[in-house]
Amino acid sequence: MADRKRLGILISGRGSNMAALIDAAAAPDCPWQVVLVASNNPDAAGLARAAAAGVPTVAFSHKGTAREAFDVRLTQALRAHGAEWVALAGYMRLLSPAFVADWAGRLVNIHPSLLPRHKGLDTHARALAAGDREAGASVHHVTELLDDGPVIAQARVPILPGDTPETLAARVLTVENRLYPKALAKAMTDAE
Repeated sequence: MADRKRLGILISGRGSNMAALIDAAAAPDCPWQVVLVASNNPDAAGLARAAAAGVPTVAFSHKGTAREAFDVRLTQALRAHGAEWVALAGYMRLLSPAFVADWAGRLVNIHPSLLPRHKGLDTHARALAAGDREAGASVHHVTELLDDGPVIAQARVPILPGDTPETLAARVLTVENRLYPKALAKAMTDAE
């Protein structure tokens, strides 16, 4: 596709969903190309994975920097690489209202629950404690409110007898890696 959208991906950790998006970009009909992987954690394992795939990376610690100032720096890096869309892939930092407004309609996130249930952290333990019969993942547009934007797509996973937060997380991550590329492609197509 000659008119692929230029995608920046934000990570904080190992980058399995980032890798799924990079891998998906190899398909000739994929609507994006990954132009940058950025992290607030210079030690994020996903940075090495991105670099190994030939994707430019930047990382700077958010520690000691005001959220707004950090997000300005992040936007500058994204713009310097020509990013048009931003995908959060395990990015574990709240974004400033200005950042969200700047990328409105072109900023997506994947969350390991069936939103609107279990926003925030510890989703798998909370799903088990609540007695939920199923868990899953949601890809959604990002708004100023935590895990609150319109849902683009979801994938469901049954909660099995004997599940622990770790076993459930592993099964959910498998569906996340399949869901995110499909949902991002849908979001980009819907935005045209």
